[in-house]
Amino acid sequence: MTLTLTDDDRKLLQRLEEELWREETRFDIPFMEQVLAEDFFEFGRSGRIYNRDQILTATRQPIDAVIPLPDFAVRMLAEDVALVTYNSKAAYNGVLEKACRNSIWSRTSTGWVIRFHQGTAYDGDD
Repeated sequence: MTLTLTDDDRKLLQRLEEELWREETRFDIPFMEQVLAEDFFEFGRSGRIYNRDQILTATRQPIDAVIPLPDFAVRMLAEDVALVTYNSKAAYNGVLEKACRNSIWSRTSTGWVIRFHQGTAYDGDD
C-alpha cells in the first residue's frame, strides 16, 4: 500500500506546525485545545517532558522563531498519521537555540491533531 500526502495536507500541516511557533496562536487556548490531542506529550529540547495540561497553562512569552521552518518535511506513517520533521531556530532572551524537531500528527474527524513532539538540541552553522 502506498501512502500519499496531498499538497493541501502538507501545506496545512506546515501551517499548523508554524502556528505553534507564533505567540498569537501558541497562547490562544481555544486554538491549542483544538490542535493538541488529549494524550499529547512532548520531549522538549531541554530534556524535560511536558503533557497537554502543561502546554495549555504555559506562561505567555515572546517567540522569536525562524519561519518558514527550515528543512520542513512530512512523511506519512499510516493513512491518517503523519511524521513532521524540521529544524528550529529560535531566540530566547537573545540566545539562539537550534533543535531538530519531529511531531506526530493524526487526522481526525475534526482535523489534524498533534499527538507527540520532540526537540533535540544541535550545534552547527546551518
